[in-house]
Amino acid sequence: MSVLPFSQALRERTWSGHSDSEGAGFMTDLMKGDGTREDYIALVAQHYFIYDALESAEAAFAADAVVAQFATPRLTRLPALEADLDYLLGADWRDRIAPLPTTRAYVDRIRRVAEERWSGGFIAHHYTRYLGDLSGGQFISRVMQRRFGFESNGVGFYLFDEIADPQAFKQTYRDELDRVTWDAAERERVIDEVLLAYRFNTELFDDLARAKAAA
Repeated sequence: MSVLPFSQALRERTWSGHSDSEGAGFMTDLMKGDGTREDYIALVAQHYFIYDALESAEAAFAADAVVAQFATPRLTRLPALEADLDYLLGADWRDRIAPLPTTRAYVDRIRRVAEERWSGGFIAHHYTRYLGDLSGGQFISRVMQRRFGFESNGVGFYLFDEIADPQAFKQTYRDELDRVTWDAAERERVIDEVLLAYRFNTELFDDLARAKAAA
């Protein structure tokens, strides 16, 4: 009986969490045309806090040989998010945004993983965010460009100029996941952390919907 590659097991075991996140009402409305430009900006603002935490946490793993297989400046999103927010909100954008409750919890979790130097946990969040950006994120950017007249300004977050072939990059990433020598217990921990990341994503969309309703 063949052993399922870890990357395949990870995808299959976390698919329901991924589907729940993609199907959240706020995101569905935004993609189908019921959302507004302001809704999109609200999403970008929350991404800023998440990626600030994730890319800051990467420094804690500078000497980690496992993380080194996945971490690359070609994925870095924070400068693009800052440029998007400057375009969307103006030079004072930092004073005009704040993390929602789920975003704060998400950021706290990423920071805790970094403090514990848990490389598997960091890779779980790294995988969830960046492979999602290179997959569904590309569709999101095209929809936002079409709906709101963006070119590259406003959607720079989704544009990976240094990754010519996203599909090939993702396959290489999955191959690296299969080569990591985690034991069965650690692989289970990583899968659980990916599921947690997807849950944060879903709950963030719920937060965004509540914030919109209260505005």
